[in-house]
Amino acid sequence: MDEDGLPLMGSGIDLTKVPAIQQKRTVAFLNQFVVHTVQFLNRFSTVCEEKLADLSLRIQQIETTLNILDAKLSSIPGLDDVTFVSSVTNGSQSETTSELSQQNSTQDSGPQESEVSSENILTVAKDPRYARYLKMVQVGVPVMAIRNKMISEGLDPDLLE
Repeated sequence: MDEDGLPLMGSGIDLTKVPAIQQKRTVAFLNQFVVHTVQFLNRFSTVCEEKLADLSLRIQQIETTLNILDAKLSSIPGLDDVTFVSSVTNGSQSETTSELSQQNSTQDSGPQESEVSSENILTVAKDPRYARYLKMVQVGVPVMAIRNKMISEGLDPDLLE
């Protein structure tokens, strides 16, 4: 016996002399386990479905808002000529400013030279497919929403950066 007065179960017990648990008790324990497990899984699946429905609703609201913003941006005249130049690091920032100064100098010298330089350099900022997404970034639309919209239209969202 241990400190609490309970018999110790060890190698000294002959299991052939121990009576079996009644079948009715075993079935009752098994049924109770199954019922509690099924109730837990039903509650869990209900909570998951509710969360997925909420998430789906939020995604639909974001898509609607993005479409409205897209329509508003499309209705603004004169935004077709707007170009966007982003700088990622300090080195590229200096390159960007030098490109801008070169573009300004070529615009001053004449339209023929600016057409030649724009034909030689094809960037994402000049691509009409990506121009509206770059406008959205300038306006302040969340980048993840823009990336999702680009993916849905089959464009590469990595070029946004």
